[in-house]
Amino acid sequence: MIKDLLPIGSVILLKNAKKKLMIYGIKQLDSKNPEIEYDYIGVFYPEGNMGPDYQFLFNHEDIDTVYFEGYNTQERETFIQEIAKAYHE
Repeated sequence: MIKDLLPIGSVILLKNAKKKLMIYGIKQLDSKNPEIEYDYIGVFYPEGNMGPDYQFLFNHEDIDTVYFEGYNTQERETFIQEIAKAYHE
């Protein structure tokens, strides 16, 4: 569900992964197949963005551990509410 999406800046570990990722975008389309949408796009933590070959698309259910939850404000809450409306949730 949209309301369960983590804020950008969150640091997570995916199931069966060894390297943490930092979320820097939500509700992302796959550039190679724009009909597929993912909950998140992330980059290695602590390295950050090292180019398109090191950006990872994944879904909420793929997350094993949340190490840090990103910044949450009323502005983000309003943003999430608007996205939820767009997705009819």
